[in-house]
Amino acid sequence: MPRKGHVKKRQATPDTKFGSPALGKFINSLMRKGKKSVAERIMYNALDIAGEKLQTEPFEVFKKAMENVRPLVEVRPRRVGGATYQVPVEVPAERAQVLSIRWILNYSRSKKGMPMAERLAREFMDACKNEGASIKKKEDTHKMAEANRAFAHYRW
Repeated sequence: MPRKGHVKKRQATPDTKFGSPALGKFINSLMRKGKKSVAERIMYNALDIAGEKLQTEPFEVFKKAMENVRPLVEVRPRRVGGATYQVPVEVPAERAQVLSIRWILNYSRSKKGMPMAERLAREFMDACKNEGASIKKKEDTHKMAEANRAFAHYRW
């Protein structure tokens, strides 16, 4: 069966409160079982908690956290003559955003014993201060790319 052609990237729908496509994407990733209103409530509560504790605008907390967690380089496996090398490559903006959303959500979900809004708020606050699990993940990714810099010439 031949391929049908290129699929166009769809524009992310902005969120209702701040009108940000990135926040809309985050809410969609947070959503479980199609319950968007629940996801929105959790997200906005988390941003309010984080904004209150850091004495800043809630949306600014979100932007700063996303910016701090966004990776610049990552390693991709590349097979050359029977050996697989971890080749460092720059991360495209779209993928960097997806990775930062994924990391923040995964580490928020892994903490137990408190409401999701509270866990998410803590992860945002940590990310704003350049600490916490998602920042560590970014740093580990960068370290891995730095360690494999010798294979950068295999980039495609």
